[in-house]
Amino acid sequence: MGNKRIVKWIAVLFFMISIGVLHAQNNWRHTDDDRKVAVEVDTIKKKGFTLIWINKDKDFDLKLKKRLIDVHFVNYPKLAKKYNRNTRKEITFVIDPDYKGIAATAGGIVRFNPAWFVKNPHDIDIVTHEVMHIVQDYPGGSGPGWLVEGIADYVRYKYGVDNDAANWRLTDFKEEHHYTNSYRIAARFLDWIESKQKRGLVKKLDTALRDKKYTENIWMENTGKTLDQLWRMYSTSNLK
Repeated sequence: MGNKRIVKWIAVLFFMISIGVLHAQNNWRHTDDDRKVAVEVDTIKKKGFTLIWINKDKDFDLKLKKRLIDVHFVNYPKLAKKYNRNTRKEITFVIDPDYKGIAATAGGIVRFNPAWFVKNPHDIDIVTHEVMHIVQDYPGGSGPGWLVEGIADYVRYKYGVDNDAANWRLTDFKEEHHYTNSYRIAARFLDWIESKQKRGLVKKLDTALRDKKYTENIWMENTGKTLDQLWRMYSTSNLK
């Protein structure tokens, strides 16, 4: 009888977790609930693209709103043209005090934590990183997560409107680093590859990931070296 109760409770727990995950996904994929409590909903159209702005924070700085929107319309069309002309033409920004991270993207929705901007009011190029994720639009299992985030930070480094004001830069190299550390560490590695080994490789990597054709052979095919060989060369060049 005890075993049956355990199995029953496991089944109930699994069901509750499944419902929770589904609810979280629905919160990401749809903004109906956000709109109900929003203090502001706006629609901006430029250059053939539409941005839906949903603000749930009554204290959010209107000047910052303009800066975030400006970054979007400066960079999203550029990234779409260079990396993925079939990317979404309409996306949504949600200023969401209930979101406890910094910013994250799912589908065509980017959620921003307004508390982050209170402490980091110049970090407007977080938009550049997040909308690149929309441009990437990689299918599940298409490639390693470190590369996905590395490409997004590489793009922020190259296209950022005002990284300097945010005191944002690529991470200085350290011996204990590895490309799998992701984000700015991987982005710095990708920048070295672009400048020292194979210009245009980031775009090829991006396309391969989107087409679900990425394998580690792509590094050898384009540079004549394996990924780990490239990292060793990169590491050595930074230790001199």
